Amino acid sequence: METVEMNSVSLKRPHSEDDVANADEIKRQKTSEKSKTGNDSGQSIETVTEQPDKSLLEDTKNEIIPNEESEEQEDEELEDSDEDGDPESFADMMKHGLTESDVGITKFVSCHKGFSGILKERYSDFVVHEIGKDGRVSHLDDFSVPVDDEVNFEDPSEETFTVLSDEDKQRLEELQLLKNKETSVAIEVIEDTKEKRTVIHQAVKSLFPGLETKTEDRDGKKYIIAYHAAGKKALANPRKHSWPKSRGSYCHFVLYKENKDTMDAINVLSKFLRVKPNIFSYMGTKDKRAITVQEIAVLRITAQRLAHLNKCLMNFKLGNFSYKNHPLKLGELQGNHFTVVLRNITGTDDQIEQAMHSLREIGFINYYGMQRFGTTAVPTYQIGRAILQNNWNEVMDLILKPRPGAEKGYLVKCREEWAKTKDPAAALRKLPVKRCVEGQLLRGLLKYGMKNIISAFGIIPRNNRLMYIHSYQSYVWNNMVSKRIEEYGLRAVAGDLTLKGATAVHIEEGDVDNYTIHDVVMPLPGFDVIYPKHKIGEAYKEMLVADNLDINNMRHKIRDYSLSGAYRKIIIRPQNVNWEVVAYDDPRIPLFTTDLDKLEGKPLPVLPTDGKFRALKMEFSLPPSTYATMAIREVLKMDTSIKNQTQLNTTWLR
Repeated sequence: METVEMNSVSLKRPHSEDDVANADEIKRQKTSEKSKTGNDSGQSIETVTEQPDKSLLEDTKNEIIPNEESEEQEDEELEDSDEDGDPESFADMMKHGLTESDVGITKFVSCHKGFSGILKERYSDFVVHEIGKDGRVSHLDDFSVPVDDEVNFEDPSEETFTVLSDEDKQRLEELQLLKNKETSVAIEVIEDTKEKRTVIHQAVKSLFPGLETKTEDRDGKKYIIAYHAAGKKALANPRKHSWPKSRGSYCHFVLYKENKDTMDAINVLSKFLRVKPNIFSYMGTKDKRAITVQEIAVLRITAQRLAHLNKCLMNFKLGNFSYKNHPLKLGELQGNHFTVVLRNITGTDDQIEQAMHSLREIGFINYYGMQRFGTTAVPTYQIGRAILQNNWNEVMDLILKPRPGAEKGYLVKCREEWAKTKDPAAALRKLPVKRCVEGQLLRGLLKYGMKNIISAFGIIPRNNRLMYIHSYQSYVWNNMVSKRIEEYGLRAVAGDLTLKGATAVHIEEGDVDNYTIHDVVMPLPGFDVIYPKHKIGEAYKEMLVADNLDINNMRHKIRDYSLSGAYRKIIIRPQNVNWEVVAYDDPRIPLFTTDLDKLEGKPLPVLPTDGKFRALKMEFSLPPSTYATMAIREVLKMDTSIKNQTQLNTTWLR
C-alpha cells in the first residue's frame, strides 16, 4: 500500500433546494449552549453547502448569557433576518479561510484516481442514525404512546391543548417566566361545570410547569386562578407531584429532525413545552444540514405531551417513547451510521469500486475535519495556542482585532472601533448581537477591566473556551499524523504506539509483525501521555518548542486550560460499508426512503435505468469523534475546505 499526495478536484454545484423552515418556530427559538464542534464525545459532521449556515460565519457557536432576556430576543431577531447572508460576501470571506493543508490534512491512503461529486446538494442526501452504547441503531418507527397501569393527572387529554385561548397562553407564559409584575392570572370559566374546570386546571398545570391553580368565585362568576408555586426554581424542575412512582422519571424518545442541529431542536422543544432546555439530555450532537435520528431523554415530561408536538412542529418528529430511570450522557453512544448520496458523480464504475473497496478494507486517515478549526482568517487553533502560552493579550487581540475577508457589518464596525479606541464600551455599542464571543469578551472586559483579561475571557461559556485549546490539540495531531504517514507509510513500525486496554505501549522491534497500521495510535499532546520512540516523537517536541510550549509540562496555572492527553487511531476502518450507483434525471427527487417516509408509507421514486445523472449512495458506520467528511474525502480525493470549494465553484454561489 502506498500513500498518495492530495490533489484538488473541482465539484460542479448547481443551485440546490431552498432550506424549508417554519417561521413560527424560528421566532420561538433562542440559541442555548452548543458544543458540537469542540466535543470529542459526539459525532462531528462537516457541512459543505450552497448557502452558509450561521455556524460557518463565526469562529464559535453562540450561547445564551443568563438573565439577558431582552438582549437575547434582539439578537435572535437580528440573526434570523440575516441568517443566509450574501453568497458573494461569503465567497469573499472564504478567500481568507483555511484549506486542508493549513491544518495538516495532506495525505490519502488509497490509490484510486479521484472523481467529483456533490455532497449535500440536498440536506436529505445526508442521513445520520445514532448507534447507542448497546450497539442498537436508533430508528423512528413507532408513534404510539406507552400506557401506564397507574392513572396520572399529569397525562393531558387532547382537550388540554385547546381549552386555553392564545391570549390565556400568552398571559400564563409571561406569569410563568416572571416577565411582568402580576402575581396571578384569572381565567373565566365560560361553561361552568366541574368537568370543564378540571380540564382548565389540568391544562395550566401540564403546559406551564411551576404554576398552581385554584378556583374562586368573583361577582357570581367562576374563575381559575393561576399563580406561582415556587418561583424561578420551578422552571428548571418539572412538577414532582402526581408523577407515578412506578414510572421512570425520564421519558426517552427518538428525535427525527431535518435541517436543524441538536441544540436548536432542543430549544424549540423546550419552548413549546415551556420548560428549561437543561432538563433534556442526549449522547451526541448532530449537525444541521442533514436528516438525523437520535435518542433524547427529558425529565418528567410525559410521552403524551411530547407526542402532541408532532402536530405542532415542522422539521421534527418524535416517537419510540419509553420511560426509564436514567438520563443520557454525552459520549455514551457507540457511534453513528451514515447514509450519504453523492450526486452527479463523474467517476467510472472501476474508480468507484476501487474507492469503496479501499474505504472498506483500508479505511481513511482519522483527521480532525475542517469545522474543528473555524472558517475565518483567525483559526481557532491560534487562539488555543495563545491560551496555552498564557498570552492573554494575544487571546484578546485575536478575538477582537479586524480580520481580512467579509463579515457581518456590525462585526466589522465593532472590530474597527476596538482597533481605534481599545474601549470595550465603545466597541460593544457597535455590536447589536451581544451573544457572540466578541460581545461576551467585551462585556467581560467592561466588568473586570483591561488588566484582568483572564476573568473577562472566563465570561465566555466554558465549552467555547475549551474548544479553542482542543482545536490546537487537533491541529498538532493532524500535522503529526501526516508526518508519520509520510515517514513510515501504512505499516506498523518499532517505536509506534498501540493501545492495550486503556494504556498506550510502544511496539517493540520483535513484535512489529503482530501489528498493522490499524493498531497504531498517536497522542494528542497533554500531560500524562507518551510519544512515539522514533522520528515523530521528536517532531512533536519540535512543533511545540516552535510554539513556545513545553511538551513535558502541559499543566496550566488555570486548571480548565491544562491539557489532558489522549490517544487517537491513525486509520479508521468504517464498519457496515455498502454502496450502489443509481441513475436519476431530476436532482430534486430523493434517492432513498427515510424513517419518516417509511412510517408515512411513501414509496421510493421509480428511477430511470439510464438517467442523465449518476449518484453514489454509500452507507457506513463510524465510532464517535470521527468525521464522516474525512471518509468522503478519501473516496473523492478532494479538498473539503469551504475556501477551496468556493474558489473552485464560484458559479454556484451566484
